[in-house]
Amino acid sequence: SVPPGVLPLCRQLLAWGRAPRQPPGLLLAQCRAFSNNKIMVELDESSGVATMKFKSPPVNSLSLDFLTEFCISLEKLENNRACRGVIITSAVPKIFSSGLDITEMCGKSTEHYAEFWRAVQEMWLRLYGSNMVTVAAVNGSSPAGGCLIALSCDYRIMVENPKFSIGLNEAQLGIVAPFWFKDTFVNIVGHRVAERSLQLGSLHPAPEAHRFGLVDELVPEEKLQEKTGAVMAQWLALPDHARQLTKSMMRKAVLDRLVAHREEDIQNFISFISKESIQKSLRMYMEMLKKKKG
Repeated sequence: SVPPGVLPLCRQLLAWGRAPRQPPGLLLAQCRAFSNNKIMVELDESSGVATMKFKSPPVNSLSLDFLTEFCISLEKLENNRACRGVIITSAVPKIFSSGLDITEMCGKSTEHYAEFWRAVQEMWLRLYGSNMVTVAAVNGSSPAGGCLIALSCDYRIMVENPKFSIGLNEAQLGIVAPFWFKDTFVNIVGHRVAERSLQLGSLHPAPEAHRFGLVDELVPEEKLQEKTGAVMAQWLALPDHARQLTKSMMRKAVLDRLVAHREEDIQNFISFISKESIQKSLRMYMEMLKKKKG
């Protein structure tokens, strides 16, 4: 028999997205909450854990559309009382996320730059400030904005593959990681490691990233799902209110700093990204990528 109230909730969840409606009376252990073009979201109501899988090939780049879908998905999970934790991972082989979509920052209007940067800010504010337990299952390379997503989670588990790398490598592109990227990074790896890594625009192979604490654990790819589930269960064993208040206390100053300077940060981004020297660097980088694909 189906517990009272469960089927109506599943129907409500299914109505959010494009998932097919299940036959009446059939309760699946895993109920598809909602999915969209670039992110697949599933909620397992028995455990209270959702999984967000990036599915925007070839490299899960953070376009304006992707960021918008990410924020909507996170908000829906945040507002769903059945959901206590979310695992963030990739459905694209060998890549977690390549970071910010360069095409959104090259040859566009100042209005577009402002809209795009506001979406980047919103993504970080929602994820870094989430009440849910957030675990990044990093199953591929994760440069720049992809690294920021992982950094913003409570715990990071990465596949044990030296070919996979992670880091805030903005300096390699001739751009500068903003203060809130930096603050998030410093809080995890410490000031000296962050300073050196940011100045050099370093991408750290998985073993090196683990050595200085950028990721918490390394596991073989076939064990990633099992380990992520075990870590999530450990975090969810605590009373939500105590964990949430502690998290808020630890992260509030960093979050408040961006909120207080949000418009200034957008204007700084527009001013910086609009410079011809920066646009030239981005165009050269895009040409290099095209040649690699060729």
